[in-house]
Amino acid sequence: MSSSQDYVRYLTERFVRYVETPKEQRVKKQKEPWSYRWFGMLPLAVRLLVGRRIK
Repeated sequence: MSSSQDYVRYLTERFVRYVETPKEQRVKKQKEPWSYRWFGMLPLAVRLLVGRRIK
Protein backbone atom coordinates (compact mmCIF):
# COMPACT_ATOMS: atom_id res chain seq x y z
CA MET A 1 0.00 0.00 0.00
CA SER A 2 2.77 2.40 0.83
CA SER A 3 4.29 2.33 -2.64
CA SER A 4 0.98 3.22 -4.29
CA GLN A 5 0.49 6.09 -1.83
CA ASP A 6 4.00 7.33 -2.56
CA TYR A 7 3.29 7.20 -6.28
CA VAL A 8 0.05 9.15 -5.91
CA ARG A 9 1.84 11.72 -3.75
CA TYR A 10 4.59 12.03 -6.36
CA LEU A 11 2.08 12.52 -9.19
CA THR A 12 0.18 15.09 -7.16
CA GLU A 13 3.35 17.07 -6.43
CA ARG A 14 4.33 17.01 -10.10
CA PHE A 15 0.88 18.17 -11.17
CA VAL A 16 0.82 21.00 -8.63
CA ARG A 17 4.30 22.10 -9.67
CA TYR A 18 3.20 22.06 -13.34
CA VAL A 19 0.08 24.11 -12.65
CA GLU A 20 1.92 26.67 -10.51
CA THR A 21 4.63 27.41 -13.08
CA PRO A 22 3.89 30.28 -15.48
CA LYS A 23 2.88 29.30 -18.98
CA GLU A 24 5.93 30.98 -20.51
CA GLN A 25 8.20 28.59 -18.63
CA ARG A 26 6.10 25.55 -19.50
CA VAL A 27 6.39 26.04 -23.25
CA LYS A 28 8.45 23.27 -24.78
CA LYS A 29 11.62 24.05 -26.66
CA GLN A 30 11.44 23.85 -30.42
CA LYS A 31 12.94 20.72 -31.87
CA GLU A 32 15.77 21.02 -34.30
CA PRO A 33 15.05 19.85 -37.85
CA TRP A 34 14.95 16.09 -38.32
CA SER A 35 17.94 16.19 -40.67
CA TYR A 36 20.15 17.58 -37.91
CA ARG A 37 18.82 15.08 -35.38
CA TRP A 38 19.52 12.17 -37.72
CA PHE A 39 22.71 13.28 -39.43
CA GLY A 40 24.26 15.93 -37.18
CA MET A 41 26.14 18.76 -38.87
CA LEU A 42 26.46 16.93 -42.20
CA PRO A 43 23.45 18.67 -43.84
CA LEU A 44 24.84 22.07 -42.86
CA ALA A 45 28.26 21.23 -44.31
CA VAL A 46 26.69 20.05 -47.58
CA ARG A 47 24.54 23.18 -47.78
CA LEU A 48 27.58 25.43 -47.27
CA LEU A 49 29.61 23.49 -49.84
CA VAL A 50 26.85 23.68 -52.45
CA GLY A 51 26.32 27.38 -51.71
CA ARG A 52 29.98 28.14 -52.41
CA ARG A 53 29.95 26.30 -55.73
CA ILE A 54 26.86 28.14 -56.96
CA LYS A 55 28.40 31.55 -56.26
